[in-house]
Amino acid sequence: MDNKQLDFCLLIPCYNNPQGLMVSLKSIFYDTDRFAVVVVDDGSTVSVSTHQIKSELKNIDSITVLRIEQNRGITDALNLGLEWIEENLSVKYIARLDCGDRCHPHRFYRQMEYLNTHPDVGLLGSWCVFQDKKMSFSFQFKTPTGHERIKKAMHLGNVFIHSTTVFRATLLKTAGHYPSEFIYAEDYAFFWKLINVTRSHILDEFLITYEIDHEGLSIKNRQEQLRSRARIIATFGTNPFRKIVGILRAKALYVIPKRLVLPLKHWIK
Repeated sequence: MDNKQLDFCLLIPCYNNPQGLMVSLKSIFYDTDRFAVVVVDDGSTVSVSTHQIKSELKNIDSITVLRIEQNRGITDALNLGLEWIEENLSVKYIARLDCGDRCHPHRFYRQMEYLNTHPDVGLLGSWCVFQDKKMSFSFQFKTPTGHERIKKAMHLGNVFIHSTTVFRATLLKTAGHYPSEFIYAEDYAFFWKLINVTRSHILDEFLITYEIDHEGLSIKNRQEQLRSRARIIATFGTNPFRKIVGILRAKALYVIPKRLVLPLKHWIK
Protein backbone atom coordinates (compact mmCIF):
# COMPACT_ATOMS: atom_id res chain seq x y z
CA MET A 1 0.00 0.00 0.00
CA ASP A 2 1.19 3.52 -0.69
CA ASN A 3 1.21 6.23 1.97
CA LYS A 4 -1.37 8.47 0.32
CA GLN A 5 -3.90 9.55 2.90
CA LEU A 6 -7.46 8.70 1.91
CA ASP A 7 -10.54 10.51 3.10
CA PHE A 8 -12.08 7.35 4.54
CA CYS A 9 -12.14 3.60 4.58
CA LEU A 10 -15.52 1.89 4.59
CA LEU A 11 -15.67 -1.24 6.79
CA ILE A 12 -18.28 -3.89 5.93
CA PRO A 13 -18.62 -7.21 7.78
CA CYS A 14 -20.30 -10.00 5.83
CA TYR A 15 -21.63 -13.44 6.65
CA ASN A 16 -23.40 -15.53 3.99
CA ASN A 17 -24.98 -12.49 2.34
CA PRO A 18 -23.25 -11.93 -1.02
CA GLN A 19 -26.39 -10.43 -2.55
CA GLY A 20 -26.73 -7.90 0.26
CA LEU A 21 -23.04 -7.08 0.01
CA MET A 22 -23.33 -6.26 -3.68
CA VAL A 23 -26.43 -4.11 -3.05
CA SER A 24 -24.50 -2.11 -0.45
CA LEU A 25 -21.37 -1.74 -2.58
CA LYS A 26 -23.36 -0.52 -5.58
CA SER A 27 -24.86 2.25 -3.44
CA ILE A 28 -21.49 3.90 -2.72
CA PHE A 29 -20.81 7.22 -4.45
CA TYR A 30 -17.59 9.15 -3.87
CA ASP A 31 -14.41 10.12 -5.68
CA THR A 32 -12.92 6.72 -6.44
CA ASP A 33 -9.31 7.67 -5.68
CA ARG A 34 -10.12 9.09 -2.25
CA PHE A 35 -11.57 6.12 -0.37
CA ALA A 36 -11.11 2.39 0.15
CA VAL A 37 -13.39 -0.47 1.13
CA VAL A 38 -12.54 -3.36 3.45
CA VAL A 39 -14.93 -6.31 3.56
CA VAL A 40 -14.47 -8.85 6.34
CA ASP A 41 -15.93 -12.23 5.36
CA ASP A 42 -16.68 -13.92 8.68
CA GLY A 43 -16.42 -17.58 7.68
CA SER A 44 -19.12 -17.51 5.01
CA THR A 45 -19.99 -20.71 3.18
CA VAL A 46 -21.26 -18.57 0.30
CA SER A 47 -19.20 -15.50 -0.53
CA VAL A 48 -17.92 -13.26 -3.29
CA SER A 49 -14.32 -12.76 -4.34
CA THR A 50 -12.40 -9.53 -4.74
CA HIS A 51 -12.13 -10.31 -8.47
CA GLN A 52 -15.90 -10.74 -8.80
CA ILE A 53 -16.57 -7.47 -6.99
CA LYS A 54 -14.10 -5.54 -9.12
CA SER A 55 -15.49 -7.06 -12.33
CA GLU A 56 -19.05 -6.01 -11.49
CA LEU A 57 -18.45 -2.60 -9.91
CA LYS A 58 -16.97 0.52 -11.47
CA ASN A 59 -17.59 2.85 -8.52
CA ILE A 60 -14.81 1.40 -6.32
CA ASP A 61 -11.09 1.36 -7.13
CA SER A 62 -9.67 0.02 -3.88
CA ILE A 63 -11.35 -2.95 -2.21
CA THR A 64 -9.90 -5.65 0.02
CA VAL A 65 -11.70 -8.79 1.18
CA LEU A 66 -10.37 -10.30 4.40
CA ARG A 67 -11.47 -13.87 5.07
CA ILE A 68 -11.90 -15.58 8.43
CA GLU A 69 -11.87 -19.35 8.02
CA GLN A 70 -14.52 -20.06 10.67
CA ASN A 71 -17.35 -17.83 11.82
CA ARG A 72 -16.19 -15.87 14.88
CA GLY A 73 -18.91 -13.27 15.22
CA ILE A 74 -19.30 -9.65 14.22
CA THR A 75 -17.15 -8.20 17.02
CA ASP A 76 -14.08 -10.18 15.96
CA ALA A 77 -14.80 -9.40 12.31
CA LEU A 78 -15.02 -5.66 12.96
CA ASN A 79 -11.88 -5.60 15.08
CA LEU A 80 -9.94 -7.58 12.46
CA GLY A 81 -11.01 -4.97 9.92
CA LEU A 82 -9.94 -2.10 12.16
CA GLU A 83 -6.55 -3.70 12.79
CA TRP A 84 -6.00 -4.20 9.07
CA ILE A 85 -6.93 -0.61 8.30
CA GLU A 86 -4.57 0.71 10.99
CA GLU A 87 -1.69 -1.41 9.69
CA ASN A 88 -2.17 -0.93 5.96
CA LEU A 89 -3.91 2.37 5.21
CA SER A 90 -3.59 6.05 5.98
CA VAL A 91 -7.12 7.42 6.38
CA LYS A 92 -8.76 10.36 8.09
CA TYR A 93 -12.00 8.57 8.88
CA ILE A 94 -13.48 5.09 9.17
CA ALA A 95 -17.06 4.59 8.01
CA ARG A 96 -19.43 1.68 8.52
CA LEU A 97 -22.00 -0.10 6.39
CA ASP A 98 -23.79 -3.43 6.82
CA CYS A 99 -24.75 -5.81 4.05
CA GLY A 100 -28.11 -4.92 2.52
CA ASP A 101 -28.09 -1.32 3.75
CA ARG A 102 -27.93 1.35 1.04
CA CYS A 103 -26.17 4.70 1.04
CA HIS A 104 -27.97 7.67 -0.43
CA PRO A 105 -25.88 9.19 -3.26
CA HIS A 106 -24.65 12.21 -1.30
CA ARG A 107 -23.98 10.40 2.00
CA PHE A 108 -20.20 10.46 2.03
CA TYR A 109 -19.90 13.91 0.50
CA ARG A 110 -22.10 15.32 3.26
CA GLN A 111 -20.34 13.46 6.03
CA MET A 112 -16.84 14.31 4.83
CA GLU A 113 -17.82 17.96 4.46
CA TYR A 114 -19.21 18.09 7.99
CA LEU A 115 -16.26 16.38 9.65
CA ASN A 116 -13.73 18.48 7.75
CA THR A 117 -15.41 21.69 8.89
CA HIS A 118 -16.06 20.55 12.48
CA PRO A 119 -12.71 19.28 13.79
CA ASP A 120 -14.08 18.95 17.33
CA VAL A 121 -16.55 16.24 16.23
CA GLY A 122 -15.13 12.73 16.23
CA LEU A 123 -18.24 10.58 15.72
CA LEU A 124 -20.87 11.40 13.10
CA GLY A 125 -24.10 9.64 12.21
CA SER A 126 -27.27 10.53 10.32
CA TRP A 127 -30.98 9.87 10.32
CA CYS A 128 -32.07 6.86 8.30
CA VAL A 129 -35.05 5.08 6.78
CA PHE A 130 -35.90 1.63 8.13
CA GLN A 131 -37.29 -0.64 5.43
CA ASP A 132 -38.89 -4.05 5.91
CA LYS A 133 -39.64 -5.54 2.51
CA LYS A 134 -41.02 -8.72 4.05
CA MET A 135 -43.74 -6.85 5.96
CA SER A 136 -44.07 -3.93 3.51
CA PHE A 137 -43.23 -1.63 6.38
CA SER A 138 -40.98 1.42 6.56
CA PHE A 139 -40.45 4.46 8.72
CA GLN A 140 -38.12 7.40 9.14
CA PHE A 141 -35.85 7.11 12.17
CA LYS A 142 -35.00 10.47 13.73
CA THR A 143 -32.76 11.08 16.72
CA PRO A 144 -31.28 14.02 18.65
CA THR A 145 -28.55 15.73 16.64
CA GLY A 146 -26.34 17.70 19.05
CA HIS A 147 -23.75 16.14 21.34
CA GLU A 148 -25.31 16.94 24.71
CA ARG A 149 -28.73 15.65 23.68
CA ILE A 150 -27.13 12.58 22.09
CA LYS A 151 -25.27 11.77 25.29
CA LYS A 152 -28.45 12.21 27.32
CA ALA A 153 -30.41 9.93 24.95
CA MET A 154 -27.65 7.29 24.93
CA HIS A 155 -28.56 6.50 28.54
CA LEU A 156 -31.82 5.09 27.19
CA GLY A 157 -30.49 3.25 24.15
CA ASN A 158 -28.28 3.44 21.09
CA VAL A 159 -29.19 6.50 18.99
CA PHE A 160 -26.52 5.72 16.38
CA ILE A 161 -27.53 3.35 13.58
CA HIS A 162 -24.29 1.51 12.83
CA SER A 163 -24.46 1.86 9.05
CA THR A 164 -24.75 5.65 9.29
CA THR A 165 -21.59 6.22 11.30
CA VAL A 166 -18.20 7.69 10.49
CA PHE A 167 -15.49 8.35 13.09
CA ARG A 168 -11.98 9.78 13.12
CA ALA A 169 -9.39 7.04 12.73
CA THR A 170 -7.11 8.65 15.33
CA LEU A 171 -9.70 7.96 18.03
CA LEU A 172 -8.83 4.26 17.97
CA LYS A 173 -5.67 5.13 19.87
CA THR A 174 -7.68 6.50 22.81
CA ALA A 175 -11.02 4.68 22.63
CA GLY A 176 -9.72 1.32 21.44
CA HIS A 177 -11.70 -1.20 19.40
CA TYR A 178 -15.11 -2.82 19.76
CA PRO A 179 -15.38 -4.44 23.22
CA SER A 180 -16.07 -8.19 23.20
CA GLU A 181 -17.77 -8.47 26.60
CA PHE A 182 -21.12 -6.96 25.53
CA ILE A 183 -22.57 -9.64 23.28
CA TYR A 184 -24.90 -8.44 20.48
CA ALA A 185 -24.41 -4.82 21.58
CA GLU A 186 -20.77 -4.18 20.67
CA ASP A 187 -21.70 -1.13 18.60
CA TYR A 188 -23.58 0.52 21.48
CA ALA A 189 -20.59 0.03 23.79
CA PHE A 190 -18.16 1.26 21.12
CA PHE A 191 -20.15 4.45 20.53
CA TRP A 192 -20.25 5.09 24.27
CA LYS A 193 -16.47 4.75 24.35
CA LEU A 194 -16.21 7.29 21.54
CA ILE A 195 -18.62 9.90 22.93
CA ASN A 196 -16.81 9.78 26.27
CA VAL A 197 -13.61 10.99 24.56
CA THR A 198 -14.94 13.18 21.71
CA ARG A 199 -17.91 15.24 20.64
CA SER A 200 -20.55 13.64 18.45
CA HIS A 201 -23.20 14.79 16.00
CA ILE A 202 -26.01 13.28 13.94
CA LEU A 203 -26.95 14.90 10.64
CA ASP A 204 -30.68 15.58 10.32
CA GLU A 205 -30.71 14.03 6.85
CA PHE A 206 -31.80 10.57 5.73
CA LEU A 207 -28.51 9.28 4.32
CA ILE A 208 -29.05 5.53 4.74
CA THR A 209 -31.82 3.06 3.99
CA TYR A 210 -31.53 0.33 6.60
CA GLU A 211 -32.72 -3.13 5.54
CA ILE A 212 -34.53 -4.87 8.41
CA ASP A 213 -33.39 -8.49 8.61
CA HIS A 214 -35.68 -10.75 10.64
CA GLU A 215 -32.86 -13.29 10.86
CA GLY A 216 -30.35 -10.69 11.99
CA LEU A 217 -28.47 -11.05 15.25
CA SER A 218 -30.14 -8.09 16.97
CA ILE A 219 -33.66 -9.44 16.42
CA LYS A 220 -32.95 -13.13 17.00
CA ASN A 221 -30.93 -12.42 20.17
CA ARG A 222 -32.90 -9.46 21.45
CA GLN A 223 -33.11 -10.53 25.11
CA GLU A 224 -29.38 -11.13 25.37
CA GLN A 225 -28.81 -7.80 23.67
CA LEU A 226 -31.02 -6.04 26.24
CA ARG A 227 -29.02 -7.60 29.07
CA SER A 228 -25.86 -6.28 27.44
CA ARG A 229 -27.49 -2.88 26.99
CA ALA A 230 -28.19 -2.61 30.72
CA ARG A 231 -24.57 -3.49 31.53
CA ILE A 232 -23.30 -0.95 28.98
CA ILE A 233 -25.36 1.84 30.54
CA ALA A 234 -24.07 0.86 33.98
CA THR A 235 -20.48 0.81 32.69
CA PHE A 236 -20.30 3.89 30.47
CA GLY A 237 -23.18 6.14 31.55
CA THR A 238 -22.16 9.44 33.09
CA ASN A 239 -25.34 10.64 34.81
CA PRO A 240 -26.39 8.54 37.86
CA PHE A 241 -30.12 9.25 37.58
CA ARG A 242 -30.22 8.61 33.82
CA LYS A 243 -28.24 5.41 34.30
CA ILE A 244 -30.93 4.07 36.64
CA VAL A 245 -33.70 5.06 34.24
CA GLY A 246 -31.88 3.49 31.28
CA ILE A 247 -31.26 0.22 33.08
CA LEU A 248 -34.90 -0.01 34.17
CA ARG A 249 -36.03 0.76 30.62
CA ALA A 250 -33.87 -2.03 29.20
CA LYS A 251 -35.40 -4.44 31.69
CA ALA A 252 -38.91 -3.27 30.79
CA LEU A 253 -38.24 -3.80 27.07
CA TYR A 254 -37.15 -7.33 27.91
CA VAL A 255 -40.80 -8.38 28.40
CA ILE A 256 -42.14 -6.84 25.16
CA PRO A 257 -42.86 -9.59 22.58
CA LYS A 258 -40.36 -9.67 19.70
CA ARG A 259 -43.12 -9.23 17.11
CA LEU A 260 -43.88 -5.76 18.54
CA VAL A 261 -40.31 -4.49 18.57
CA LEU A 262 -40.06 -3.19 14.99
CA PRO A 263 -43.48 -1.47 14.86
CA LEU A 264 -42.64 0.24 18.17
CA LYS A 265 -39.09 1.24 17.28
CA HIS A 266 -40.01 4.60 15.77
CA TRP A 267 -42.07 5.44 18.86
CA ILE A 268 -39.61 4.21 21.51
CA LYS A 269 -36.21 5.81 21.20
